[in-house]
Amino acid sequence: MGLFSNYNNAGPGIPKAPQEKTGLFKFMEIYGRRMWVLMGLNLIYLLACIPIITVGPATAAMTKVARNYSQERHAFIWHDFWQAFKSNFKQGFIMGIIDIVFVIAFIVAIPFYSTIAQQNPVMYIPFLLCLMCIIVFFMMHFYIYLMIVSTTLSLGQILKNSFFLTSLGLKHSLITLLIWITVGLLMIQMLPLSIFIMIFWTASFLCFVTCFNCYPVIRKYVIQPYYDKLGEDNPEFDYLKSDNEAVFEDMGGKEAPINTDKQKKKKGKRIG
Repeated sequence: MGLFSNYNNAGPGIPKAPQEKTGLFKFMEIYGRRMWVLMGLNLIYLLACIPIITVGPATAAMTKVARNYSQERHAFIWHDFWQAFKSNFKQGFIMGIIDIVFVIAFIVAIPFYSTIAQQNPVMYIPFLLCLMCIIVFFMMHFYIYLMIVSTTLSLGQILKNSFFLTSLGLKHSLITLLIWITVGLLMIQMLPLSIFIMIFWTASFLCFVTCFNCYPVIRKYVIQPYYDKLGEDNPEFDYLKSDNEAVFEDMGGKEAPINTDKQKKKKGKRIG
């Protein structure tokens, strides 16, 4: 009998895969390992953002790298960023133009309906509808750029799917929205210090949060059904498959218990 355990009995052996953490603990573990790399990604993203022209492609590129990190896949920050930037330039550029058009429309519409609603209360209806459209369109972006870098769908299909995914993954969407709002308010409160923080942290952190929370929704409703339809395994889960030829075999639970009585009867040899 050992001090804390009985060493005469066979143990359970070594588990073939570590126990996976979930939720906040998993997020903190992954982000903690990637924090400094993500700060570098934040700087590369800002350097790659030329207003109007490259904001969309740069966002897609940052999303690709952050998605890999959030799903514990490997990525070369510099190489993978620019590769994703080039391969997703067209859809990213078009999406960037769409965003600019919508932002201008909302900037004009909100003050307009707000002013009219003060004179005619009925106009609060289009005002509230406009606010709802802003929120929904913003949450759609949690899925738009992830699908741009993760699928071969057309931009029209991506926009359609992102609208439905916002509600299908409502819990993930709302949690991500809450974090975006919290960080945004925090940056406003911390001005002008937050300008320095935004150079190295804000964009990549929010992108990582979005990928961590929302990519599983895309995988569940978009990617996995595709492989199920083809009757193929999703390659994302290849790391869970065990190799057919193992160098060592785990004998946990199979080894015979130690017989201490026999050991006491045997006399060892002395070297003297």
